[in-house]
Amino acid sequence: MNKIQGFHINSPLSESLPMSRRLGTPVYLKMESSQPSGSFKIRGIGHLVQQLAGPSSKGVICSSGGNAGLATAYAARKLSIPATIIVPSSSPRLVVEKLQDLGAMVKVVGKVWDDAYAEALRLSKSENLVLVPPFDHPLVWEGHTSIIRELKASLPSRPGAVVLSVGGGGLFCGVMQGLDEVGWGDVPVLCMETHGADCLNAAIKAGRLVTLPDITSEAKCLGAKTACSKAFEYSKRPNIISELVTDRQALQAVELFLAFLCISFRRGFLLGQLASHLFNLCSNSGSIYLSVCPFIRPSIKVLYL
Repeated sequence: MNKIQGFHINSPLSESLPMSRRLGTPVYLKMESSQPSGSFKIRGIGHLVQQLAGPSSKGVICSSGGNAGLATAYAARKLSIPATIIVPSSSPRLVVEKLQDLGAMVKVVGKVWDDAYAEALRLSKSENLVLVPPFDHPLVWEGHTSIIRELKASLPSRPGAVVLSVGGGGLFCGVMQGLDEVGWGDVPVLCMETHGADCLNAAIKAGRLVTLPDITSEAKCLGAKTACSKAFEYSKRPNIISELVTDRQALQAVELFLAFLCISFRRGFLLGQLASHLFNLCSNSGSIYLSVCPFIRPSIKVLYL
């Protein structure tokens, strides 16, 4: 195994001809939907679980209404240890069923992720379980750096930009750490959020970490009321751009993704306000990589994580 321990795969990097035509430049997709748990989350969470929860562990516990819970359940299954996943009531029934299929014990607590996290924290102490934070832990960030290392090994040149979406900030932190480690730390990074689940954008505007009163976006199970402090620290860099899209724009982006290549829509809302920023970045840097699953080539390179 390489330096980053875990259960992820080196996901494929493939070109999307329809998206290339739409943006006027080659676009390639980093297919994180092909990960064994269905998303990039297995990179960071798999690494953390493998480091902190050994075979003698009483089990792991995670608060997640989606991909973090699935990654935790998958990693626990691989290690043959129990997994308890606390989900908010906003979580889709399909997610609960998938968690149960992986052998996890599922408990529904509260309306949003923050409520579920409070319960997971309580149970981790009372039942001596390893707490798996969905996004706010150095080992999670370290695990997510693996995606940048893969890109460094695959791409012919440094990126002109990276585009990613932000929930609590775990992927953002891992990408930033990875960019620093491979010498790409000054690459522009465009962070996208939906209105009503915009904890990082709100913090940037306020100049300090803030807690949203509620998650009002339809993407309730994917949002956090407060971004992790490390994400806010990274956001102060001059090469970080934060933008918002509406739920309608997010749905329109999902439709585009489904029409183009039927990939995972976990990060679909990125396309909402993406185009104008891409062309602005391209005119300044010459090549851009977006973060979700695509990357663009010749004079522009886009990389979605």
